[in-house]
Amino acid sequence: MQCERLIKMIKSWYLHVRDETMAPARMISFIEEHALSCEICRQDPDLKEEISKITELVLPESKIPKAVRQKNSDDDEIEDEDEEDEVDDNEDETEDEVDDDVEEEEDLDLDV
Repeated sequence: MQCERLIKMIKSWYLHVRDETMAPARMISFIEEHALSCEICRQDPDLKEEISKITELVLPESKIPKAVRQKNSDDDEIEDEDEEDEVDDNEDETEDEVDDDVEEEEDLDLDV
């Protein structure tokens, strides 16, 4: 980010967002408005990417554009499926251990 003015404004706006005196979406709209009107910002090749990173950090999940949320949720579903398979394997092992414990207790009762 090359525009010092934008950097100072973002810091100030973020403090307002953190203190809940400004909506995160409003902060993003201020950033985008400044970027369109500022000559330095218009010439900055990395600014769009930096604004999208700030948007991801500041906006709650429900306010992120639907297309972006869907892409992220597809990735999460794949990870969740992998985790569920691991949990199922662990549950099977736990049930086997419980069965072994019951058998050991029965053996002990017979010895009495």
